[in-house]
Amino acid sequence: MRQNQAGQQMKLILALLLPTTANAATASWYGRECAGRRMADGRMFDPGALTCASWFYPLGAVLRVSSGGRTVDVRVTDRGPARRLVRRGRVIDLSRAAFARLAPLERGVIEVNVTQ
Repeated sequence: MRQNQAGQQMKLILALLLPTTANAATASWYGRECAGRRMADGRMFDPGALTCASWFYPLGAVLRVSSGGRTVDVRVTDRGPARRLVRRGRVIDLSRAAFARLAPLERGVIEVNVTQ
């Protein structure tokens, strides 16, 4: 029962925060450690593909993610970031390849604008 309540709370939070236009957000990246794992869309994760994980956008949506004058278009193929990170303001996890188009991987986390 408690898990169901937590799930309902998360759905409410996501509904209230659901971005529809350009929004400042925090993004991180994930790569090799998840390679070959099945994503929410049923496909296997490829860190070299231009994809992302987000709870805030529908699976299959194409997002334009910008940071520091650079832009990349990614498809939402998975769910994430981890809920503890969402509570801290993280909105999107980019694939390794997508993050690398915006900033050096060593940065780990960057501020981005996301447009659907």
